[in-house]
Amino acid sequence: MDYRTVESSREFVARMDHGVDWRDQIETFADERGIDAAFFYGLGAVQDAELLFYDHDAQEYRPITFEEPLEVTACVGNISKLDGEPFAHTHMTLSDSEGRTVAGHLDWATTYAGELYVREFDTELVRQRDETTDLDLWEL
Repeated sequence: MDYRTVESSREFVARMDHGVDWRDQIETFADERGIDAAFFYGLGAVQDAELLFYDHDAQEYRPITFEEPLEVTACVGNISKLDGEPFAHTHMTLSDSEGRTVAGHLDWATTYAGELYVREFDTELVRQRDETTDLDLWEL
């Protein structure tokens, strides 16, 4: 396991904007505040969403699209740099009106309402393509 020691530098709480893409809001927030590394937690609701499942054998993401209102029961992720831009690596657990849950890597979701906690670190985290997994992973 590769690792790096980090210290917290700033913390934020935020209310997300209605009708705007969930992940884009996080990336814009990071860009506007010069955040190069952070961890975040969130909750709320979305109007629709697309989650991705990574197929290990094919080494590609498979989309799962939902065209219905969903509760965001948990959102967790991190902010780092990918190709010089902020990238919000975001995973979500969503529930439907019957209480059924789905989870995965967030591609996009239209925010209905959301609240976010962001903890910034005093370093820059950069993603590079990993040959073994074909994923963009932290370069530590």
